[in-house]
Amino acid sequence: ISAFLFNLFLYMQGIVTRIESKDYYVLHNDKEIRCTLRGKLRLEAEWKKDKLLYTDLVVVGDYVEFSLNEDSTGVIGELPKRVNYISRKAPRIKGMSEKGKRFEQIIAANIDYTFCVTSIAQPPFNNRVLDRMLVTAESCGTKPIIIINKIDLQKKRKKIIPPHLSRLPHWLEFGGQVNSDALGMWYELYSELGYEVIKCSAVSKEGVDKIKELVQGKVSVFIGHSGVGKSSIINLLGENISLPVGEISEAWDKGVHTTVTSVMLRLDDNSFVIDTPGLREIEPYGITAGDITHYFKEIAGFAVGCKFSTCTHTHEPNCKVKDAVEEGGISEKRYDSYLRLIESLDEEEF
Repeated sequence: ISAFLFNLFLYMQGIVTRIESKDYYVLHNDKEIRCTLRGKLRLEAEWKKDKLLYTDLVVVGDYVEFSLNEDSTGVIGELPKRVNYISRKAPRIKGMSEKGKRFEQIIAANIDYTFCVTSIAQPPFNNRVLDRMLVTAESCGTKPIIIINKIDLQKKRKKIIPPHLSRLPHWLEFGGQVNSDALGMWYELYSELGYEVIKCSAVSKEGVDKIKELVQGKVSVFIGHSGVGKSSIINLLGENISLPVGEISEAWDKGVHTTVTSVMLRLDDNSFVIDTPGLREIEPYGITAGDITHYFKEIAGFAVGCKFSTCTHTHEPNCKVKDAVEEGGISEKRYDSYLRLIESLDEEEF
């Protein structure tokens, strides 16, 4: 019997490292094999799209079973169950009803750590975006780790602040540089909440050794806005990694997309990192306003004392959370982030 016929009925297992159009690249025994989906799986994918479940049946990080063709390409025939996956609500699709049903966009599968990458400047730190990443990571069953990147920018000589801006809060940045108090404030806030926070600079390499230590033996995904430095950090984790790095738009102080699809990179036999496209928006999928409290640790702690068990901590009387905000027990910025997230969650069927 020929090797081709033998392999046709013999499934091998590999991990999906990248996806280009309808081609799935599967890592098996140190070699990437270009695969397509078996017809049955393609039909299942179309069915799920019709049911508005999720946009991709196979994603980066999936462990799949495939068979080889005679030309050394492969066909994915089986999709084992995922341990977990990280996802978000997909951007609204043209032609969908206004009532709000949304696709679930799966970013990557079988994740240990989700590195939520922010920058202290260029683009400026945005705690509301960070909080959404944290909720997304935790609600998907992964452990979030915060990276505050570009801390080297705080060491630059600050420009003179115009008189009309002198009364603005001290954590705002001016001319692409940042008040050094801002870094300490955000680091202390999230550290006290129990998150692991890493101060990082892809320029000075501060914090990179800590990240290298954490990714050992794990599958880690890096998420964040464009321009915060995800690819620059990942490039420092392995000698053979050379992801393209974008520039910051001077006009808008925002990043320009360089990573267009998720890609998995192997650091060693047991360590993988996944770079993802910069997220212009991130909204957790499958959770309601009532769930949000559980992912804001300090709010959940005070919520047990509220008069009503269904308290949303927005307008109800005798709310211990609102009292804690007024008394300084809960950061006003985190509470504002909580309120904005609740407002953005449209009530829809999942």
